[in-house]
Amino acid sequence: MTDPTTLDAHWLEIYRHLHAHPELSGVEFETARLVAEELRALPGWEVTENVGGTGVVGVLHNGPGPVIWLRADMDALPVQEETGLDYTSLTPGVMHACGHDIHVAALLGACAQLSADPLPGTFVALFQPAEETGSGAEGMLADGLLDRFPRPRIVLGQHVSPLPAGLVLCKSGTLMAAADSIRVTFNGVGGHASQPHTAIDPLLMAASLVVRLQALTARQAATAATPVLTAGALHAGTRPNIIADTAEVLLSLRTFTDSSRDRMLEAIHRIAQAEAAAANAPVDPKVEPYDHFPVTTNTPGDTERVMSTLTSAGIPVMPLTHPITGSEDFGLFATAANCPSVFWHIGGMSLTSFTESDQSYMLTEAALPPHLPSNHSPHFAPDPLQALPAAITAMVTAARAEAHPQPLR
Repeated sequence: MTDPTTLDAHWLEIYRHLHAHPELSGVEFETARLVAEELRALPGWEVTENVGGTGVVGVLHNGPGPVIWLRADMDALPVQEETGLDYTSLTPGVMHACGHDIHVAALLGACAQLSADPLPGTFVALFQPAEETGSGAEGMLADGLLDRFPRPRIVLGQHVSPLPAGLVLCKSGTLMAAADSIRVTFNGVGGHASQPHTAIDPLLMAASLVVRLQALTARQAATAATPVLTAGALHAGTRPNIIADTAEVLLSLRTFTDSSRDRMLEAIHRIAQAEAAAANAPVDPKVEPYDHFPVTTNTPGDTERVMSTLTSAGIPVMPLTHPITGSEDFGLFATAANCPSVFWHIGGMSLTSFTESDQSYMLTEAALPPHLPSNHSPHFAPDPLQALPAAITAMVTAARAEAHPQPLR
């Protein structure tokens, strides 16, 4: 594990500031300003702002050699923080609940090390907005990212997770699921709660849909890549004595293949239609997929080489046997550039958070201990004293090695 005493106090200060001042997807104005300011203070970095909205791109030229892209996402989530940290979010209802503040501070720290001891080649640091909505990478690409900046030989990225600080999880091939957010809107006939026979209740349709969809995924539990479908929100009505006109269900779908995604989307539409028909709804429900994320795929060969590099540098690497059901838009960069990419998860929790029984549970159940808050939880709180130096070291080690990649032995 990386010695936490090696952490530059400046990057810890930057992290704490970012955590206390989170910004939602697409409005990361102050975060982007800080990133650009920090990059310009480092020797050799050319900085471009407002790429694909609030995106920031830094380029470090060190002569002939390969081009390595390094990516961090910047946006926070609409979550009310409940960590109790002394640098807790100062913005009500907004929190860095997914650890993107760690990503930004770690990539800035990596940029500082790369400019302090440069190798031949070119490093491009991408500070991406709007990852949580699946629109950030697409927006930067649509703004001419590949034409305006050196094209990559490989794209590297990492994500902090509720694992022991410094532990890297990765696998070749499919690493993370595709994701779709889906809005289902039911229309009924409103009325008085005391006279439900005069109304057609859309809330009942929505509630029935949520229950029915759980059976849909259970019936696919035996497939090789079981889809995950979660109802994250149900909105209807304003008072207990009013039957609403409409009800809305928000779903999150995770799939690993195009065919599985197509089947699930068709089934959601079909079941929603059936619930509305059973309730004699006046109009058909509306089913709207949005915020799509692609499958995240690590390039075989390149992934093994990067992980071997990290292992040789003393960074503990644990290979994953199955893909992760979380999702990312990171893969769009390499797909657009037609180049390899490698993405890994790195632990960010204090080592004292884990007991021997926790470690045994993680190995046997391939899951986090129940007492540890996960990403998107209002209690998610990486330990920056251990997470930051580990993430900086992992990114710098991979970037330097990929500037002059050696074949696997």
